[in-house]
Amino acid sequence: MITVLVVHQQSLQRLGLRMLLAARPGLTVVGETATEAEAIPLTDRLRPDVVLMDGRGLGTGGIETVRRLARSSRVLLLSTTGHDTHASAALRAGAGGFINPDVTPDQLTAAIHTVAVGDAVISSDLTRELIDVVRRQRPVPVNAPAPRLEALTERERDVLTAVASGCSNAEIAEQLSIAPTTVKSHVSHILTKIGARTRVQAVIFAYETGLLHPTMAPHPTMTPRPSPSYRVMSDAA
Repeated sequence: MITVLVVHQQSLQRLGLRMLLAARPGLTVVGETATEAEAIPLTDRLRPDVVLMDGRGLGTGGIETVRRLARSSRVLLLSTTGHDTHASAALRAGAGGFINPDVTPDQLTAAIHTVAVGDAVISSDLTRELIDVVRRQRPVPVNAPAPRLEALTERERDVLTAVASGCSNAEIAEQLSIAPTTVKSHVSHILTKIGARTRVQAVIFAYETGLLHPTMAPHPTMTPRPSPSYRVMSDAA
């Protein structure tokens, strides 16, 4: 059973989310609160698997809240856009991803299950926007030193490049002519070496260290296509 704490300033939204999640198999709502400040002690006391939190207009204080919540629980943010300059900061702080408040109950349930096991879920459009935010906020010269990047083997860099370009494990396996299980192992080692908890953080790392640059063409899977609006960035993909 996955336990969830709901954090939303609007009482009607909290009620709706609690009723929706309580009716879904495998989920139980252990608490709710209207404020970010109250979410921290509640999380410390209840230890929910996932904190479902309103991420719209997330400010500096909200980023610190995400960082503190992520120490003991997974954090899934409800947000309509990635243009917010705090979006990438929230991911660096440990958020498991963003999901649009207009998603269906099935999509929200799937997102919570995905985040609960340590993977990330995010819309393909939002992924692109967040990458653009990272590029604007922290441009990295092509020849800039990247000590942490040097910890990766050549094959791990190839895998990380593909991950940051939007490829699933199956696509990476085909592209590099290796087994999907080998890709999964490489991804796990990469996350450990760079100190990332999620695949989304690995994408940000790839751009911040200069492994990928704005002039590099994205992988074909990054272009819009008729697929589900939300793509799970999962090690099991």
